[in-house]
Amino acid sequence: MAAPSVLVLSRALQAIRGSRFSSTYRSAYSLDRLYPGSDLRTVAQGDQGEPDIPVDRLTISYCKSSGPGGQNVNKVNTKAEVRFHLASADWIPDDARQKISVQCKNRINRSGELIVVSEQSRYQMENLSVCLEKIRSIVSDAMKRPKMQTKEDVDVRRARVEKSNRERLRQKKIESSLKQSRQLSVD
Repeated sequence: MAAPSVLVLSRALQAIRGSRFSSTYRSAYSLDRLYPGSDLRTVAQGDQGEPDIPVDRLTISYCKSSGPGGQNVNKVNTKAEVRFHLASADWIPDDARQKISVQCKNRINRSGELIVVSEQSRYQMENLSVCLEKIRSIVSDAMKRPKMQTKEDVDVRRARVEKSNRERLRQKKIESSLKQSRQLSVD
């Protein structure tokens, strides 16, 4: 597995700081100690085209993960679950919210919360960063506009279809004449 980037880790760190389960302990390798004086903000929407997710509006919870891992699985809460109320998420445009509600209808519960879960790693912070990346990709996919077809694109596509139909019919005639030539004529 590739090492998570500093940006992903900073987003996960902000999520942990904003969650109700955060602790005051900071290791020597935490981002605020590695980069003192930095505010560790996430990328704004205009910088790379990615939406900025307000972590304070997300509900983050952890629970025991399933799958292999020995006795550690039974002791440590590594599975990350991130949820937010989709209808009241004013940081997502209205048309994108409608698209998300249709595309992700199996991830939305009865109270209207979009639930994203990750348990692919043994580390809580990595699972949280995966959840945030999933939310970011869901929102950015919903915000994409469909590409408008120009008249030239339509003409090129029509010409390709006509050419393939002509070639198919030509091959069909060749096969037909070949089979006709194989028949014996009894006079």
